[in-house]
Amino acid sequence: MNIVVCVKYVPDAQAERTFNASDNTTDRENVDGLLSELDEYAVEEALKLAEAGEGEVTVLTVGPDSAADAIKKALQMGADKGVHVNDAAIHGSDAVATSLVLAEAIKKIGSVDLVITGMASTDGTMGVVPAMLAERLGLPAVTYASELTVDGGVATIRRDGDASTQTITATLPALVSVTDQINEPRYPSFKGIMAAKKKPVDTWSLADLGVDASQVGLDAAWTRVESFAARPPRSQGQIVTDEGDGGQKLAAFLSERKFV
Repeated sequence: MNIVVCVKYVPDAQAERTFNASDNTTDRENVDGLLSELDEYAVEEALKLAEAGEGEVTVLTVGPDSAADAIKKALQMGADKGVHVNDAAIHGSDAVATSLVLAEAIKKIGSVDLVITGMASTDGTMGVVPAMLAERLGLPAVTYASELTVDGGVATIRRDGDASTQTITATLPALVSVTDQINEPRYPSFKGIMAAKKKPVDTWSLADLGVDASQVGLDAAWTRVESFAARPPRSQGQIVTDEGDGGQKLAAFLSERKFV
């Protein structure tokens, strides 16, 4: 089984994240980054499926030079090879353009039985790319999987909702997005780290995919950030000394601000 996992290199949530002043896009160069945590679950699920039978896992990412680190982490976990779509024209692309680039890359990889993604990226948190990608590829999309099994050319997922649990099936080839409830991602072993250095990684441009630069990038985006400002520092709260009237002071404070 040929499995492709789409992953994203995102700014570290613990770092000081900001935007580029020149075009109001997310600054991905001057901040520490890492493989999106939610994508680690997708990589782990692909590895489990491949280890349960005969299969190959290809990790696909779109982004600047630093995005290669996302592929590196996945290869260290156990993926077989990587594909990095890297082109300056992609800068500023929205979800629509991202799904286009991913779809064309998957078509170029060829003979894909299963595409696995995280349920969303930890920087954008939109969660729409999996469905867009499936539509472009003409594949059934079974999303938000808390459990996944593949048997006899059929993918079956369990989706846990607020009010119900659903069992959904799709005939391969298909696209599956997974939640953070599906597994516990493995840590790269020393053996895996060393082996990753010898695994192949292809780097493709938009020209390699047959995608015109006018279809991607900030100018083609359906939405854009018009302005941004840093969140103001938190001011010190008001300290009330309880001298027997603390309850009254608290009630007056809440009432003044129309909380009660």
